[in-house]
Amino acid sequence: MKIPHLVVLAFGIALSTACQNQKSETVIEGAETEVDAADTIPGNYGADLEVAGVVSPAEMILVVEKEGDFEGKISGEIKEVCTKKGCWLTMDLPNGESMRVTFKDYGFFVPTTSQGYPIILEGVAVLTETDVKTLRHYAEDEGMSKEEVDAITEPKREITFEAVGVVIKDKA
Repeated sequence: MKIPHLVVLAFGIALSTACQNQKSETVIEGAETEVDAADTIPGNYGADLEVAGVVSPAEMILVVEKEGDFEGKISGEIKEVCTKKGCWLTMDLPNGESMRVTFKDYGFFVPTTSQGYPIILEGVAVLTETDVKTLRHYAEDEGMSKEEVDAITEPKREITFEAVGVVIKDKA
């Protein structure tokens, strides 16, 4: 039995369109409908978090420098977000450095327009060395020019954070 080419073409177009129309969604606690994250940035992303037991970024830095890693919750403010998917964010640390936050198992994203919002993160921070290839990938995600990307030639030693959950709070 032959499948007409038109049916195969229609199925391919439908599948392609369905993949392109995916929305980043979040569920608001107590609500039964999903909300487009672009319209409602504050909320929980990833694992639900209790907001108790949050420490400052300065305390986290002390633990990482002493023990090599930190597991727990910290608070901060989103500085930058991956403009392609929201698959990472950065926040400033009190030591003048910026910390990149990724999400466990690439399991969730945050809205790409969430810069400037206060956050609580739960996960693990470690002192790492990020290789040139990865730094260039991040620079491309940030929208840097080819010249700026090519200028990255040295690895960077930094604190990175892998979050299992993020709470984005309302701006003050």
